[in-house]
Amino acid sequence: MIKTIYKALAILVLSSSLVFSMSVSQLNKASKEELLKINGIGDKKADAIIKYRKSKPFKSISDVEEVKGVGKALAKNIKNDVHKKVKTTKKKKETKKDTKIKKETKTKPKTTTKKEEKKS
Repeated sequence: MIKTIYKALAILVLSSSLVFSMSVSQLNKASKEELLKINGIGDKKADAIIKYRKSKPFKSISDVEEVKGVGKALAKNIKNDVHKKVKTTKKKKETKKDTKIKKETKTKPKTTTKKEEKKS
């Protein structure tokens, strides 16, 4: 029981530190996909960060401001690992009117065309 509590506590501490900030080593190793998740980073900035760190690895998070197009606000987002908001589509609540329309279309008798009437 105590071991389980210690494990849970250790996981909580580690995960919270990873969620709330990005370390320099993480910035130096982050894939393009991981960089794209950060608010304010698109394809071009992710490529620029990767290109820059290949020639000169970051020694501090503030070093990322040396990358063209990266300012203090974006450096702060990187430091705090602020992720983009994911757009979700909400299902529209079905109204009584929608239900009635569905029922009408299901029970509506098939109309015949003039060609079909001539064949009969």
